[in-house]
Formats: sequence, C-alpha cells, structure tokens
Amino acid sequence: MSALGLLDEFGFEAAAIVLGPEGERERRGDVERIRPWRSVTKTLTGLGAAIALQEGRVALEDEAGPPGATLRHLLSHASGYFYESASTLQAPGLRRHYSNYGIDEAARHVERAIGRDFGDWVQERIADPLGMTGFLWEGSASVGASGALVDLALLAAELQRPTLLDQEVHAQLVGVQFPELAGIMPGFGTQDPNPFGLGIEVRGTKSPHWTGRGCSEATFGHFGMRGTAFWVDPDAELALVVGTSHDFCDAHREVMPRLADAVLAAHSRRS
Repeated sequence: MSALGLLDEFGFEAAAIVLGPEGERERRGDVERIRPWRSVTKTLTGLGAAIALQEGRVALEDEAGPPGATLRHLLSHASGYFYESASTLQAPGLRRHYSNYGIDEAARHVERAIGRDFGDWVQERIADPLGMTGFLWEGSASVGASGALVDLALLAAELQRPTLLDQEVHAQLVGVQFPELAGIMPGFGTQDPNPFGLGIEVRGTKSPHWTGRGCSEATFGHFGMRGTAFWVDPDAELALVVGTSHDFCDAHREVMPRLADAVLAAHSRRS
C-alpha cells in the first residue's frame, strides 16, 4: 500500500500530494477540487509580506498593531491581539496568542506600504508567477484563500526551494520568531514553547501535533479548520499537502500524524 493509502482512514473524502525536491512523487484523490484553505491563507500573507520586506517596502520592526507591537509581532501571533478583534490580552511579545485579526492587520500594514490591494499583490507576486491557476483570494488575509491541492502543492514547492525570496528573507519567513514564547496551539492545547515564523507554524518540539513524530523540529506549514493543510520538512526534503471534505476534527488529529510518518517512511532519504 502506498503512503497515501492512509487517506482512507479519515472516513470522509480526502486527497493528498507528496513532493520531493525534484517535484511531485505521489498523489491520490481529487487534487483538482477547489477547497477553502482557511488559515493556510496566513502562509500566503506571510510570503506576501516577505516579498515586500525583500523589496525594502516594509521592515519587520515597523510599528504596527497595538502600542509597542511591530509587523514581526503581528505575523508571528505575538502582538497580544485577541483571536478576532482589536482588543488585546496582553502586551506584545509576552505570549503566543493565535490571532486572525493580527494577521489581517499585518496585511493592512503591508497594503499601506505598497500602495495597493494586498490580495492583488498576492495574486500578481505569488499566485501568477507560481502558476496557481485555480487560486482564489476573497476577503480576509488570514482565512480568505481557496484553491485546488495542485495550487497548494505549487506553494509548498516554492517554500521547499524558494525562487521568489533570497535565502536570508526565506529563513526569516520559516524560522522561529520570539522562540521563547509559549501559547495555545489551536486544536492541540498549550505548547511551551509554541514556535511560529511569519504567518507560518514551525513544529519545534510541540506534542501533540498534527505533523508526524518523525518530522524534524524545522518542519513548517499550516492547517486550516476546513480540512486543508500542508507541511514541509526541510531535513527530509519532503512536503505533503492534504485536503479533506470535513472540518478539522478528531480524525485529523489521529490520522494526520500517522500519514506524515508514513510519507516519511516511504519517501525520506533519512529512512
């Protein structure tokens, strides 16, 4: 049985694509179906901000968000904002508090700096160059994207081997910001530490977690509450994109880590 045979264990429709450094290695299911990406959108926002950073249009230390916060705080869920409002729970930099509002505010800051609509920026600077033909951007920079798994695979491949960013800026995007911060990981409880990059989650030593036990600490990615997710393990030189027809639930918590470990066992050079 292929590594992706485990998709049957979700108990509902699911599809996936495995990527190595040379490109696609394995696929199963309906990878052309347009799916809501929800919080996977945050990775696009982080990448869009990183492109603006590379071009000198913004800086991570720009003042943005609540008093004392910066663009870096906003993109790494360290600004103190509540999940969905401009109210704050604490001062910036004290705790990792996952915030859709903070990511949306980061996009608004970049939008002002570039002088144009942020969604248009993402389309023209990311989706079009990568050939993401089924990609849609509707509204929120934290949860508004949708597309097929083949489009998400193009994003994952870009994050594996960047062409839009130089290595230094790419390292900022996928590296841990404020590494000491603890916080609640949605769906998985309190994690200490709870590492994030810029609009992207970093696995670190989190347990429990939706990636596999065999995934390296450097693994990064994101999952969305409508059942779409991706991860990239730079040590194993592998990426996995997954889409399901069910909101994130116990089946995802149980199957996703085993699926990741099966992919690593089947495809990793470390195996």
